[in-house]
Amino acid sequence: MSILIAIAGAILAIAALVALWRVIRGPSIVDRVIASDVLLTTLILVVGTEMVANGHTRTIPLMVVLAATAILGTVSVARFVTRPEGTDTATTAASAKPDSTGKELS
Repeated sequence: MSILIAIAGAILAIAALVALWRVIRGPSIVDRVIASDVLLTTLILVVGTEMVANGHTRTIPLMVVLAATAILGTVSVARFVTRPEGTDTATTAASAKPDSTGKELS
């Protein structure tokens, strides 16, 4: 069993290094986001492997938090990337123009 754990650890370490390389090198933000997802997924797998090796379930909440972080980060960057250029939410709300009735939009 310890040989399998060592093999899994080596594979996960290689996957983490490759993902970290892609986070650093890019070239685009989408590549970096995908690599960070792979890195977080690899970290979840490392925690799961540790749970199997030691025979406990104490770190399941940590795995849930890591998965939620990955989802939140991906959705945030996806919203940022798909936003049309020139759209700034801070200035759009501040410069609300009155409609045809003369009332300001809120």
